[in-house]
Amino acid sequence: MNDIFDGLTSVINGGNIKALKTPCYVIDEKKLVKNAVILSSVISHTGCKILLAQKAFSNYDFYPLISGFISGTEASGLYEARLGKEEMPEGEVHVFCAAYRDDEFDELLSYADHIVFNSINQLKKFGAVAKQHGKSVGLRINPECSTQEGHEIYDPCAVGSRLGVTRNVWDKEMTPDLFELLDGIHFHTLCEQGSDALEITLKAVEEKFGDVLPKMKWINMGGGHHITKEDYDVELLERLIISAKEKWGVEVYLEPGEAVAINAGYLLTRVLDVVENSDVKIAILDSSAACHMPDVIEMPYTPPLMNACADKTKAFRFRLAGPTCLSGDVIGDYSFDSEIATGDLLVFGDMAIYTTCKNNTFNGMPLPDIYSLKPDGTFEKLTDFGYKDFKNRLGKPE
Repeated sequence: MNDIFDGLTSVINGGNIKALKTPCYVIDEKKLVKNAVILSSVISHTGCKILLAQKAFSNYDFYPLISGFISGTEASGLYEARLGKEEMPEGEVHVFCAAYRDDEFDELLSYADHIVFNSINQLKKFGAVAKQHGKSVGLRINPECSTQEGHEIYDPCAVGSRLGVTRNVWDKEMTPDLFELLDGIHFHTLCEQGSDALEITLKAVEEKFGDVLPKMKWINMGGGHHITKEDYDVELLERLIISAKEKWGVEVYLEPGEAVAINAGYLLTRVLDVVENSDVKIAILDSSAACHMPDVIEMPYTPPLMNACADKTKAFRFRLAGPTCLSGDVIGDYSFDSEIATGDLLVFGDMAIYTTCKNNTFNGMPLPDIYSLKPDGTFEKLTDFGYKDFKNRLGKPE
């Protein structure tokens, strides 16, 4: 827990952070570089390529900071592809989308280097055009190997998943002319998991598609790799990458999102009120789980909180919740060393991923400002938001 907030301790003691208007996100540059160095070492040791999955972290002001360590960006559609091309132009741009639009595909071709299709139908429809434009063409497979428990919403291998081609479908629909279009195979089955889960998945991939892999130029092992988490087995990951390269003669790509920016962001918030119901003390904050940290509800999970525990080990217990009308706008139950009160500043950790790129203005909630925390402990405001940002997304811009 201390490692998550170590970059803020001296800043808070110096008083700089207290001047920031809340709620706001703070992205820690030192933490981003720390993560990027680990990813760069994997690239150096294995010869693989690692891409930033922008769906998790797309704060492009920091792309120049990390671009020298990684190989490019991964996009889930047109806008992310354009962002990657514009803001990390020296890197590769890879795109995967469950289904591409006819009216966007030509523009997409101007940004992407690799285009991965989700179905053989989409390969048939767009593959030849992509190939004619010099793009590397891939197909997402589904090895039907679930390694997750309790998070079906994030499990691409769940029964009935819309993501990836199973071997049964491959055998029914793949034709020699379509196979000739393929340069690579893509799979993404993990969600914030270790290399042991990747090892299990690779065995399933080989079992289902082992005859295909030696005929490919590359294999993309997707995202969900917690490479920069403290207890992650990096050595096993490197052995798996090297083994795949040697066994199948392919180039290996990884496209993590959380590993790039894990523990590199904070959400600063203040207590607006404290209420009580059935002996439960509830602190109403100026930030919202539903609006500003939606994965707290979707996953669900309880984010780390500075100087507090997400259990009952400390003397004073509070439920932290947002100000919206949603009854379930609850962040979690925490315990503290002392009472918290109106006006107190709270700091949530691990708020760089799936936050700024997923937040919303439900109930007219303002979007939090975004700051960069510099290595010298100073803050730079990158952007702020106001009423027009809420209004203009709903009707004719003023």
